[in-house]
This record gives sequence, C-alpha cells and structure tokens, in this order.
Amino acid sequence: MTLTMTCKLQKAFVCLLLLAMASMACGVEKKDRADTNAAPSTATASSSANASDDMLLQAMKTELERSKSQLKLEQMGSPYYIEFRVTEMNQCVAEAALGSLRQNICTHFRFARVVVKVGDYKQDSFSGEGQGQGVFDIVSMDDDVLALRHQLWLATDRAYKGALEALSAKKAQLKQYTAENLLDDFAQAPPVQSIMPTVKLDVDLPRWTRMIKQASAVYKNDPAVQNFDASLQFMAANRYLINSEGTVVRDGKTLYQLNTSGSTQAADGMRLDRDHGSVAANIKELPSDAEFLAQANKLLASLKQLRDAPLADEEYRGPVLFSADASASIFGEFVGENVLGRKPGLGQSSRTTGAYSTNYKTRVLPEFLSVVDDPTISTLKGQPLLGDYSVDDEGVKAQRVSLIESGKLVNYLVGREPIRDFPVSNGHGRARVPANAPGPSLGNLIVSTSQPVSVKELKERLIKLARDRDLPYGYYVETMGPRHIPRLLYKVWVKDGHEELVRGGVFGSLDTRALRDNLIAAGDDMNIDNLPTAIPHSIVTPSVLFDELEVKRSEARRDKLPEYPAPGPGGK
Repeated sequence: MTLTMTCKLQKAFVCLLLLAMASMACGVEKKDRADTNAAPSTATASSSANASDDMLLQAMKTELERSKSQLKLEQMGSPYYIEFRVTEMNQCVAEAALGSLRQNICTHFRFARVVVKVGDYKQDSFSGEGQGQGVFDIVSMDDDVLALRHQLWLATDRAYKGALEALSAKKAQLKQYTAENLLDDFAQAPPVQSIMPTVKLDVDLPRWTRMIKQASAVYKNDPAVQNFDASLQFMAANRYLINSEGTVVRDGKTLYQLNTSGSTQAADGMRLDRDHGSVAANIKELPSDAEFLAQANKLLASLKQLRDAPLADEEYRGPVLFSADASASIFGEFVGENVLGRKPGLGQSSRTTGAYSTNYKTRVLPEFLSVVDDPTISTLKGQPLLGDYSVDDEGVKAQRVSLIESGKLVNYLVGREPIRDFPVSNGHGRARVPANAPGPSLGNLIVSTSQPVSVKELKERLIKLARDRDLPYGYYVETMGPRHIPRLLYKVWVKDGHEELVRGGVFGSLDTRALRDNLIAAGDDMNIDNLPTAIPHSIVTPSVLFDELEVKRSEARRDKLPEYPAPGPGGK
C-alpha cells in the first residue's frame, strides 16, 4: 500500500505529520550553519539492553517465525525473504508567527512496514515502479503481543499476495527485454544482531513554546517585514528491524530543531526571504533563550539589509568565491545526489540514474579534491555529525566509502539493489519515512583538499582574478537558498577590497561541469552542515573558488507592495 493510499484511511493529522517528515528541510534556505551541529544522543535507555522485556520486539520475532513456516499459497512460491520494520515515534511540533502560537501538537504512534519477497535473489517481486514494495500500516501503541502479532499477520498476508501479483507482472514486462547481463534484484547480506537502548522525549515544552513566541515577536521592530515565524520540532524515534535472514536491530535517535524565518519586499516588489536553523541530537546543544532571540534579531536585521541592497548587475562572468557554508549546497546537490547508486528501471542499461551514471573511474572534480561518505563516525575534529548510524534500514552494517579520490569517481553509495559493477550493499540503504522502501542515501559526506589555502588568500586570489580580467569586482557567496540561489551575495571590489551586499543574483552556469573544470582552489577551513531532512545527514566542505561562473539578475516576478501599512504604531 502506498503512503497516499494509507493516508486516505488514517486521521488527517497523522497524514500531515508523515508528509512533513518526508519534506522537513525541502525548500528551506541553506541556513547560517554556525550552530546547526548535532551532538550524539545522550538519551537514557527506556528498556533493558538485552530486550528480553521488549514486547514489541518479541511480537515481531514470534510472528516472523510463524510466517516463515506457514506462509504459502497452494501452487504458489513461498517467500524467500520477509522483513518487519517498525518505527515508534514521539514528536512535538510547535510554530509561532508574529508573536502568537498557531500550532502546538504532540503525537505518539507506531508505523509498521512489512516486506515479503517471492522468487529469489536473482529475480524477485520487488519493482522500482512501486509494485511489490510491501505494506505500510499504523499499529498498536499498547504492548499487547497478540494484537501486534495480529496486525503483522494481516500486513504479511497482504504483502505476500501483492508480491505474487508483482512478480507475475514483472516477468511479463521483462519479456520485452533481452535477458543478457541482468543484475540480481536483491543482494545477499550477512545477518546482523544489534540491540541498542531505546530513547524518549523528555522536554519542558511550555518553556520552548514561550521561546519561539518571543522570537517570532521581533517582527515588531521592523514594520516592513511581512512574515516572521519561529518553530520547533522535537522527535524521538525508535527503530525495530528483523528479517528472515536472521537480522535483529533495535536502536533509537532523538532530534531537536529550532528555526526562524522571515520575508519582506524591496521597493521594486522583489520578495526576499531568510531562514536560520539550529539542530541537535541532544537538546542541551540547542541555543539558550537569549541566544535564540539574538539569532532572530540578526535574521530580522539581514532582511532590512537585503531590502535596502542594490540589485545585482544584469550579467557577470568571472571569479566567484563560496564560503564553506555556501559550498555545502553545491557539493550536496552536484556530488551527493550523483554518487547515489540508484538502480535504473527495467530495460535501461545505464549504471545509475544520476549525472555520474557514465563517469565511473573518470575525473569529476579537480585532482586536489577527494570525497568520502562515513556514517560510522559521530564527530569530526571535535564537532558533532548528524549522519551517523550503525546499521542501515536494510540490515547492513554502515561502512566508510571512498567515493572520489584525487578527483576521480571510484565508488557509489549502494543499498541492496545492485547496480552494474556493484553487486553488494555498502551499508547506505536508508528510508525517507517508515512507509518508504530504503534506497541509497548519504550519511556523512566529507569533502577534503590536498592543497588547502587560507580563506584570506582565497579572497586575495578572487580580487586578483577579477583585476586581471579588468572586472571592477568579484563575487562572494556567504549563504545559499533553495535551487542554488544565493541569499547573501557580495560584490568584492577590486579597488579596495570592500564588500557590498546585493540582491537578486542567480547563477547561470553552476553545474557538475563547472565543478569539474572551473573550481580552482579550496580553503583550509571546514563547515559541517547538519541537515535534519527526512534522512538526516551531514555535508562537510571547505570554502571553494571558481575562476569563472555566470551570475545574472533574477527574472523572478515582482509583486505589488501592500496598499497600506501593517497594523501597529505606524499603520494604526
């Protein structure tokens, strides 16, 4: 059953929560990340480490064994693989706007995803088109073993019947293609036994809601601000995973987020937005009340600065320097997305679906850059990382993977769906939300350079490149927004090196080719961008200098300003 189909059967607030989980950080500015670092969770265990008193885990084990021995339709194939994945979630979401609380919801629920595969590892019922991907349901919160087993039994029965139909349809579709060099549908993996403590939320919610109300009220200091919000999202998720191969996994993670966002309009009607966020796996790592209020005021001030800033020139082609913070957006999109080894659809011969599908063992970055993904570490140089895990959502141990060595692509991140040249998982199969099938995903993506340059020297080189080309200035990007649109973009003037904020600039030539051919230097600094998306991960990057990029003025629509002032002292 798909998530959309399931939502039709569930209460509306649960559906909205699921969809929110799937897009928690989508479309949000690449924020100022100075304080968006996460610390390893210090939540105490809420059940014993040996799980002997964990009724949910016992119910899953008992019903899986029964399904293995009894699940078979007459004259039909038996399952060769069965998997139960249950996610128990406690979540609190609150949002304040313009000094007033407009949402405050806490929920506690359990999701179950049951997968049954028929056929064999070579060819089974799973299809990327959505067939045979299992059954998703919301299960009992009470530790009633019989009730839990009953729900798992029904889900397993539906998943098995759906798998039989999916395999029949898949075989019919495969007759359209040649059978040569077909990859296995599912990679074998050794069983994993990993029982970790569970976690729970333990927060003083009234204190935090007062904090976001106070932060969202700072809009009163600037009557030209049209919207100003502050929000929190606190979550404790416990994962239970068992399969017929013998894997048993239980673990838990907490995640705490605070965000502020605001919008305004320039005199010419251009809409201007800013966002700022903090995220931590330990609530003690979040900013204090005073720090959060200071961040809100800083964001408010930046909206005024943007509103008063001149427009970027209509066209520019020349050197551009990205801060370590801004470069994370570039590497996340143009490297992170393209090293994911997603299996192409039936009948397609390409290795993967990304822009690097034909770049295996070829140069994709300058020779002084290398990239690894390492979910086995939780800190780097004393700073916490968000993308750590010990076992992925397919029951495979996490692994450090060297992806790009001296500019050359040498590996992809893969799960248990093999791709050409990569027949086994390297521990990167993760699910976006409990209803989804796992797929290749980032953990901790780390970009390093063999030729580090100080940030001061990078700025000097930016000015020299601009001067050598008779340009009056070069560009410096401090932070990025969605779709690689710079939010804080500065002209760095050749004459005296002073910086001038401009608005409305967009890139016209920023892509994988520019990353390979036009990136000429990287800094000795390091920014950790902890991203609390539906699949939490981290991107670690230095500042980078491009010798030539196109920057042009945005052609975005200009909206009319409000006809009369906002209510308050000025507008009455």
